Amino acid sequence: QVQLVESGGGLVQPGGSLRLSCAASGSIRSIDIMGWYRQGPGKERDLVATITSGRSTQYADSVKGRFTISRDNSKNTVYLQMNSLKPEDTAVYYCTTTLWGDLGEMDYWGKGTLVTVSS
Repeated sequence: QVQLVESGGGLVQPGGSLRLSCAASGSIRSIDIMGWYRQGPGKERDLVATITSGRSTQYADSVKGRFTISRDNSKNTVYLQMNSLKPEDTAVYYCTTTLWGDLGEMDYWGKGTLVTVSS
């Protein structure tokens, strides 16, 4: 069984920074894409950023220049450094990954971590 555990969410003032982490554990053979989505109040879940095993990255237009995604393959961990945070960044942030495990290639999701940007 594979688990994704997010950490690093919390309350931050506008203009502040937070760093989210997501560690994958369990029976993992290899990990392809890792990424972050978010769901704000009353909104759909949207892509924030993704990173491939080769470290190619993709970002939503709304976070380009402010957020940076990275990964540590030795720890099966993906990070999201969030700078210059805005109130509209308030959301539950979900980690996701496509990986090869005992069940073949599958997508997995974490339970989410809440980020609140408010003064």
